[in-house]
Amino acid sequence: MSPNPERHLGTVLVVDDAPDTLRMLCDALAAEGYTVLVARDGEQALERLELVVPDAILLDAVMPGLSGFDTCRRIKAHAAWTHVPVVFMTGLSETSDIVAGFEAGGVDYVVKPVRIEEVLARLATHMRNARVTRLAREAVDVGGHGVLLLDVRQRIAWRSPQAERWLREAFPELEGGAPAEWLAQLVGSPTGHEVAGPALRAGAVGIRLIARSLGAAGLGETMVLLSTERPAAANATAGASSVSAGEGAGASRLDVASLTPRETEVLSWLAKGKTNRDIADILGMSHRTVNKHLEHIFEKLGVETRAAAAALASRAIPG
Repeated sequence: MSPNPERHLGTVLVVDDAPDTLRMLCDALAAEGYTVLVARDGEQALERLELVVPDAILLDAVMPGLSGFDTCRRIKAHAAWTHVPVVFMTGLSETSDIVAGFEAGGVDYVVKPVRIEEVLARLATHMRNARVTRLAREAVDVGGHGVLLLDVRQRIAWRSPQAERWLREAFPELEGGAPAEWLAQLVGSPTGHEVAGPALRAGAVGIRLIARSLGAAGLGETMVLLSTERPAAANATAGASSVSAGEGAGASRLDVASLTPRETEVLSWLAKGKTNRDIADILGMSHRTVNKHLEHIFEKLGVETRAAAAALASRAIPG
């Protein structure tokens, strides 16, 4: 494996309290063409993520202080980091320990002492899969679609930001979920089958949530498309003053997002291709404050990524 500085395969955060393991992994990853970030424990790893979001994380399962399992749970609980694949490195071989890693949010594990070729192969596979998934989710985000993925037990395995907003409005007591009996009507139903939900608590009075089965999306999984339905009278009024989706979709979502003046400034600079640090310098604030503003912007717009937010802003803000 010779150094390959001409290609950049992505950024990997390596978290381990053993210096020898860190040195070996860093040398091998750098030689392969990765940019490598290092953390010696869980808390330091979370600090690194506040500054840079990597393409993948190699995480030691057993460390002093915050364990690898607890660190992974915190990573997966953060909306801006949840897409990053976490591969555990562990000397634990009990089935219960392996299961604990997957339950914490890991996508794979390698047994210590690590074999470099195995690590590189697994890492490349998970980074490729994560990249494809991210691109698909960005497309869903930009379109503002409400999409659910239900598993074999009729639970929500994944939801788009817009779907989460609608579910919270329709079923506020379930914290972004939906009643099991409501979801059960969609699992295994014919493609196109619709189920009406309650009226949304926010927005115009009388708007109801509609779920439509899109059929099987994997091994036992069902994809569901959410939409809203207005009363007939409201539809007639809205139709008289509607604009084309291509011209007005971005503007309409920004109109109802209720961004603060400061959030609007941050989004404007984001749409112009500025980095978080650039925006912090321009607006005279810390990069952490910019991160907080972006978290609020993403939630209000119903998107998960910078690309999705920038795309909406570019379509809505002239020139």
